[in-house]
Amino acid sequence: MKIAIVDESAVRASIIEEGLAEFDDREVYILTERQGLLARIEEIGPDIVLMDLGNPSRDMLEEYFAVSRALARPIAMFVDESDDDAIAASIDAGVSAYVVDGLSSNRIKPLLDLAVRRFNAFARLQNDLAEAKGRLAERETIDRAKRILMDSKRVSEPEAYAELRRKAMSSNRRIVDIAEAVVTAHDLMGG
Repeated sequence: MKIAIVDESAVRASIIEEGLAEFDDREVYILTERQGLLARIEEIGPDIVLMDLGNPSRDMLEEYFAVSRALARPIAMFVDESDDDAIAASIDAGVSAYVVDGLSSNRIKPLLDLAVRRFNAFARLQNDLAEAKGRLAERETIDRAKRILMDSKRVSEPEAYAELRRKAMSSNRRIVDIAEAVVTAHDLMGG
């Protein structure tokens, strides 16, 4: 398990590292520089990112939220104190666990587990949503192709669908691929 710790304070970073001691198989990377942070994290390719910001200014928080948005990884962010706006912004930025005043080594592992679980649950939701949108778009394409065939060949809806299906089977392609070809050809012909 690769773990990146982002912390400008080496002392605080060591508290986090201590909390990771119970993980047997781990590689820990401590990043203390804000400069080129995103590139560095991408280079490491960690499984999880822990950001300990202490008492960050608004600008600093925004900067780290921008990094969070760009990373498709579980992120736990530790701050000493916070307000509702910052908490809401952290959620929007894709931070999996936003921990206020909770930096003690014995809390690190459970927080890590929580961040990974939340991240995975959110990723599953996003995948489900993308799949549903994809199926809906396919359905719309097939419906449009059926309408085109019904109009141009003067056939019923079941006949139009049967024709799409026949063509898909004979060419060993999906119905939606055939439907896309019909729609594209129709659009090219100025339909």
